[in-house]
Amino acid sequence: MKKIQVLCVDDSALIRQLMTEIVNSHADMEMIATAPDPLIARDLIKQYNPDVLTLDVEMPRMDGLDFLERLMRLRPMPVVMVSSLTSKGSEITLNALELGAVDFVTKPQIGLREGMLHYSDAIADKIRAASRARVSRHVPAAAPKRLATTPLVGSEKIIAIGASTGGTEAIRQVLTPLPPTSPALVITQHMPPGFTRSFAERLDKLCQISVKEAQDGERVMPGHAYIAPGDIHMELARSGANYHIRLNDAPPVNRHRPSVDILFHSVARAAGSNAVGVILTGMGNDGAAGLLAMRNAGARTLAQSERSCVVFGMPREAIAAGAACDIIDLDNISQKMLNSVVGQAQRI
Repeated sequence: MKKIQVLCVDDSALIRQLMTEIVNSHADMEMIATAPDPLIARDLIKQYNPDVLTLDVEMPRMDGLDFLERLMRLRPMPVVMVSSLTSKGSEITLNALELGAVDFVTKPQIGLREGMLHYSDAIADKIRAASRARVSRHVPAAAPKRLATTPLVGSEKIIAIGASTGGTEAIRQVLTPLPPTSPALVITQHMPPGFTRSFAERLDKLCQISVKEAQDGERVMPGHAYIAPGDIHMELARSGANYHIRLNDAPPVNRHRPSVDILFHSVARAAGSNAVGVILTGMGNDGAAGLLAMRNAGARTLAQSERSCVVFGMPREAIAAGAACDIIDLDNISQKMLNSVVGQAQRI
């Protein structure tokens, strides 16, 4: 089997060495070259034609974002960003994902060598996912087509969304067309701490609905979207006529915290047939069992189509499990979600 060929671009000699150790420790991939800056990387890309590029955000001679923008416009390829765990780093990383990067890894703030090697398997998983990702030439996002205001369908209606690799942009595309009268949304996107707040704040500026990082115990309101905080599971709970957010730090599920399965199972219990479940692009099988539980509880369930996914892993597993009522292209998911909610209300 041909190994995944990786090129690392980072101005830190230590990071280049650690990434080389990590990549070469996995039998299905190899580091074919490293570069201290994008200008050298440009020549190495032409020479080696790598399958995946790992790219530092902040570098001399040319900023990582500038290089990524040119790369995705002129020669699209799978890119995994290497980011710092800072508020500035999270903002830059979200810009990189918007420009077309497949995923990102974070540098530990202390114990760099031990921290990077500790996440060796996770980094390798991200490189594998990137190597299979569907990448295309980057074009600036068009202004979202706003959907018509929905009929008021009651506060008991809820939409649950789960995503992983490629999910930040997919979620943006799903949320930005929604009208302010949309039902409440609860969202789990696989992300580390420190990034989910920046992600929520960015979406809040783009959307007609309100988007925020979820807080434990808060009431779930229509016209709002609640994003699970990084490294914390989020569940939906019912108290009388109202829904509330419950957060916990129980062990990871399917190697993830937050876990999509945790969210979907809780929505199946709390909302039953009043819910719509949506599983978007991502690697692995997190969410498949939970989406099936939602469908069995009477919810309408949607899976993103293969041709519109960056990585067709999580939707594929959900479809294989019989969890999806419908398989929908990303462009049509927003409207289908709202139609499903209105259809539920009309049946009642």
